[in-house]
Amino acid sequence: MPAYETILTERRGDVLVITINRPDRLNAAPPAMFDEIGAALVGPGDARAVLLTGAGRAFCSGADVVGGALGSENPGDATFLALTEHYNPMMETLAGLGLPVVSAVRGPAAGIGCSLALAADFCVASDTAYFLQAFVNIGLVPDGGASWMLPRLIGRARAAEMMMLGERIPATRALEWGMIHKVVSDDALDAEAMALATRLAAGPTIALGLIRQGLQYGFTCDYNAAMEREAEHQRRARGTRDSMEGGTAFLEKRKPNFKGE
Repeated sequence: MPAYETILTERRGDVLVITINRPDRLNAAPPAMFDEIGAALVGPGDARAVLLTGAGRAFCSGADVVGGALGSENPGDATFLALTEHYNPMMETLAGLGLPVVSAVRGPAAGIGCSLALAADFCVASDTAYFLQAFVNIGLVPDGGASWMLPRLIGRARAAEMMMLGERIPATRALEWGMIHKVVSDDALDAEAMALATRLAAGPTIALGLIRQGLQYGFTCDYNAAMEREAEHQRRARGTRDSMEGGTAFLEKRKPNFKGE
């Protein structure tokens, strides 16, 4: 696996594990970190699922604001460039990924770290986790796609509460709101998230990738367009070896053995 400065990558079976690795900074994310995450996602090899997690007691406490834009003569322009040239391209890569993604969150998932955690298909949080849109507290606005993502996950009123009041949302409330998949004890988080990622990695990879693309597309299109996209995706999925295996296993009354092909 390539060596990175701000993240760790490893293969655990068919799962690519990406660990944000700046625990001394609560995994605050400089632009280069998102470049490295994007590079790891672009070249996952034959991995069939991705697990995103953070080292230490945080998932990601947001963008690293020490130096950078704060030290620039034109902080607005510097922030714009950081978003459009580093953070946003990685989020777009993640959205278009043809693999299922699980995030494992303990401690803070704040600012763009919140967007990153919630961009996964399944967000598993420990009972120490919280989600925070802290931008308003320092006179800024949400980024990382939060203004698109949160209203669709939890509705406009709750999204406004998060964005305009800038208060922590504990994991249990995030679960009640339908923002995340599951809350577990802190000592069970790693095993639970890995078990879910492993289960997804054993599934029909092409179909799962098409499902996540269909979900994304469904947010932006009308009913007829969604059905047309479904038909195109179904045509592609029907031609895979996993589809043949799934049908054969059904007829033979056994569990399918998917290969991601």
